[in-house]
Amino acid sequence: MAALARWCVRHRLVAVLLWLLALGATTTAAAVAGSAYSNDYEVPGTESGRASTLLDAAFHGRGGDTDSVVWHTHSGSVRDSAVRQQLERTLAQVAKLPGVASVAGPYGAEGAAQISADGRTAYATVTFDEQADDIPKAQAKAVVDTAGAAASDSLDVELGGSAVGLTEAPSAHLSEAVGVVVAAVVLFLAFGSFAASLLPIATALVGVGTAYAGIGLLGHVMTVADFAPMLGMLVGLGVGIDYALFIVTRHRRALRQGMGVEEAARTAVATTGRAVVFAGATVCIALLGMLVLRLGFLNGVAVAASLTVVLTVAASVTLLPALLSFIGMRALSRRERQGLAEHGPQPEPPTGFAARWAAFVERHPKLLGVIATAVMLVLALPALSLHLGTSDQGNNPAKSTTRKAYDLLADGFGPGVNGPLAVVAELEGPGDRLAMERLPDVLRATGGVASVSPVTYNGSGSTAVLTVVPDSAPQSQRTSDLVDRLRHEVLPAAERGSSLKAQVGGVTAGYDDFAAIIVGKLPLFVGVVIALGCVLLLLAFRSIGIPLKAAAMNVAAVASAFGIVVAVFQWGWGSELMGLGRSGPIEPFLPVIMVSVLFGLSMDYQVFLVSRMYEEWLETRDNRRAVRVGLAETSRVINSAAVIMISVFLAFVLSGDRVIAMFGIALAAAVALDAFVLRTLLVPALMHLLGGANWWLPAWLDRRLPRISIEAPECRRAKIPEQPAADRADQLVP
Repeated sequence: MAALARWCVRHRLVAVLLWLLALGATTTAAAVAGSAYSNDYEVPGTESGRASTLLDAAFHGRGGDTDSVVWHTHSGSVRDSAVRQQLERTLAQVAKLPGVASVAGPYGAEGAAQISADGRTAYATVTFDEQADDIPKAQAKAVVDTAGAAASDSLDVELGGSAVGLTEAPSAHLSEAVGVVVAAVVLFLAFGSFAASLLPIATALVGVGTAYAGIGLLGHVMTVADFAPMLGMLVGLGVGIDYALFIVTRHRRALRQGMGVEEAARTAVATTGRAVVFAGATVCIALLGMLVLRLGFLNGVAVAASLTVVLTVAASVTLLPALLSFIGMRALSRRERQGLAEHGPQPEPPTGFAARWAAFVERHPKLLGVIATAVMLVLALPALSLHLGTSDQGNNPAKSTTRKAYDLLADGFGPGVNGPLAVVAELEGPGDRLAMERLPDVLRATGGVASVSPVTYNGSGSTAVLTVVPDSAPQSQRTSDLVDRLRHEVLPAAERGSSLKAQVGGVTAGYDDFAAIIVGKLPLFVGVVIALGCVLLLLAFRSIGIPLKAAAMNVAAVASAFGIVVAVFQWGWGSELMGLGRSGPIEPFLPVIMVSVLFGLSMDYQVFLVSRMYEEWLETRDNRRAVRVGLAETSRVINSAAVIMISVFLAFVLSGDRVIAMFGIALAAAVALDAFVLRTLLVPALMHLLGGANWWLPAWLDRRLPRISIEAPECRRAKIPEQPAADRADQLVP
């Protein structure tokens, strides 16, 4: 690491140009290639997956994405001549727009079912040429504008569907800008140097920008969800700024100790830079743990987020030292430069609140440990009611046209119309066809079913499909129960005496199947992530207790973060006030991605905190001193880093995307609890209570484990002159 830093400092212009070239090349390539994201949540082998495959094969001519135009009269009926003429004219204009394949309105012979029983609400179905992922935003916007022009004081016109949803996505990266500005303010307050405060921002932006473009290219070779770039940016900005903060802090300390700029940069990378690489590796391992689930949808998310972390770490240990050499002594504030010139290097023993807090924890470990545990348990309680399911446009903000269309359809036609189920079957003979013809009557007599469509056959008559509209909302537990009842009771009974094998598909069925796969594999996934993290910490700290405590703390942080997410998004505590829409279930894939990211981020603070304690333990063999000194000397920079990461994560609530907002709140909550409750309160309290057992490792295991060091041995042995050993400042972070 020292050699790498030395090369980057001595060839600083080349290092900067190489990074700018990488950023420019990937951005250009991504712009030329275009995006190829996919939100295919289907899992091969599930019943909903088989139903979708049958539909695609037999009814592929149905066209692309299907959206709705919904209108509602405040008085009178949608059948009134004035309303009818206005909407027929509007729908005719929509049908002529580019990208629109067909429009099916309610005023024809087959459209009677598209008018509500009270006659005040109606809808038309707009079918595009392509699926939503391939529809240009301008085409969807044209449909919204053309249809919306028909609205008046007495007539509401709203639109819903995946393509329409594209028009509500925020166009500007407001969330990233807010997060970066807040981070810059915190850095300036921490450093007192404008130049030094800009470097972590610049380093993170270059690394994340390169990764963002790279994820766009990655979508052409594997399945990558459309939220993966935003998730990668969220994680990358948080860890990238933090990693650079740690290195700049170590560099500034070396300058205050009298080192030259090149030597200070080399020392910072050789010490803190090694910890950054180690911490980044733990984040990547946690993210790549998603690969054990063998779900293509999550594989792309894992690789995309890991790519972002790798590039931010690389920028921190290569681009950052080059930039530090450019600004020279301006990494220090003017007051620090003046003090260094007048008085020379001075000892920097831990003082202030951090030192007093460390001593307070040392005196009251039991009380503080109980308080911290109680806080984490209370916050984790809502997680016990976690309900995985699909959040749809009914969860969008109340002012959005998609939410209004959803509510109008639910009020006029019943909640199930927004998430119908599809029953699909292959027909192998007359007996199967006869059983399929009897199926609508059987389904209409089933509890929980609002309506059933006639059977539709494909051109060859080999495949049949009918639509079942539940009497409950798509995300309701009653709808999930109906899916189970159809699959295990109703359809098997109706199929007796024939070879018919009907499959139940649709949005709710697909999400239920996806959630079942996730829940079934979650214990294996969590076990793998915990095991790999524990192995890394075991190798780094030569201790059984440290990895086990880290695993317990990570589980606590994840559980409490889930509790907060459930309270906000599932219970709806403040979700509408924050513009996050109506309460609803938690996305099925969210637990896996959150566990990966949170385990990785939690390991970061564990590494930076315990590394300093471990260093002091090796030199004094005094556990109380090691814990006190480690906490006093690292808490300030860890808290500063946490404030930055929390600000970046919370800023993503402004993204306008419900899933990204979930990630932002979950990660911000987890980091806040991890930094201010776990690492500065519960962990040191437990370490005081356990004493020397913290560092116990069986001799036979110690002999067999390979030896790795987060900090270079020569850096650990180095002594700072004119400074007592008790107050030495040569450590991982200040």
